[in-house]
Amino acid sequence: MAPNNMTSGQARVIDPILSTHARGYTNMEMIGHLLFPVANIPTRGVRVIKFGKESFRMMNTARAPGAETARVQYGYASGPVALRQDSLEGLVPWENQEEAANIPGIDLASGSVEMVLDVFALGREFAIAKLARDPNNYGSNNKIALTNSDKWSDPDSDPAKDIKTGREQIRRRIGRYPNKLTLGPPVYNVLTEHPKIKDQFKHTTSDSITAAMLAKYFELDEVIIGKAVYLEENADDDADAKDVWGDDAILSYSSKGTNFRVPSFGYTYRLNGHPTVEQPYPERNRKSWVYPVTEDWSPQMTGPDAGFLFQTPI
Repeated sequence: MAPNNMTSGQARVIDPILSTHARGYTNMEMIGHLLFPVANIPTRGVRVIKFGKESFRMMNTARAPGAETARVQYGYASGPVALRQDSLEGLVPWENQEEAANIPGIDLASGSVEMVLDVFALGREFAIAKLARDPNNYGSNNKIALTNSDKWSDPDSDPAKDIKTGREQIRRRIGRYPNKLTLGPPVYNVLTEHPKIKDQFKHTTSDSITAAMLAKYFELDEVIIGKAVYLEENADDDADAKDVWGDDAILSYSSKGTNFRVPSFGYTYRLNGHPTVEQPYPERNRKSWVYPVTEDWSPQMTGPDAGFLFQTPI
């Protein structure tokens, strides 16, 4: 039976083996899915669920005999999810396919699909980082631009105090502490060399400061490092790549599950059954097999109150 988001005609062209492989593939260098967990949605018509402050309001729940029972609404649908469709074809020359077929363990078909998925993943990582790093997406009390001696690159700064300020602001807004701190490599490298942080661990270990140690120091579940880099589409091959996550630091409470009905800093909505890989077809002019891959997705910052942005920390 065709998935509910496809016609039977469309379903016939899907390669079930390669599609299953694509859905299980993860580029380990990407972190966007940790900040905005992937939530599969049944149709393109789903609306984004926003969450109000009902859980934090003092309400009169007492009921007199015969009186109406008070009600509280769980969330509300604020707008449709505008899914973006990525579609790209992987190309495998017949000559390479024939040579690889004689060598056990080499599968150029899945390799070409993974290459396409890596391109998709970089675009998705960039889109999530752009949302999370945009100060316009935060309330005035959920962001701060560090300056002068407050920058964490200054040895007299106090990153722990700044993080505590952000933690308490998020708790006041959503009733729970953040569980993640997202850093670009430049900020991570500065923090691992900060004298106050190194002094904290000097009597317990001689090892270099790690992300796990920073998480413990800042009282968080994890510190995640956005290592991805990108080149502009028309950049020269010898140009230096840019950091996707830049020089910002982002505190957030992100859901640990994939149920988009649970309050979270954000979600990456993805259409059920995606990504899909169509049955390959031969391109005779290129003497190659072509593997089309498609994915419908959209990142959404569903709970900006669950985030705190540190701009220019170094």
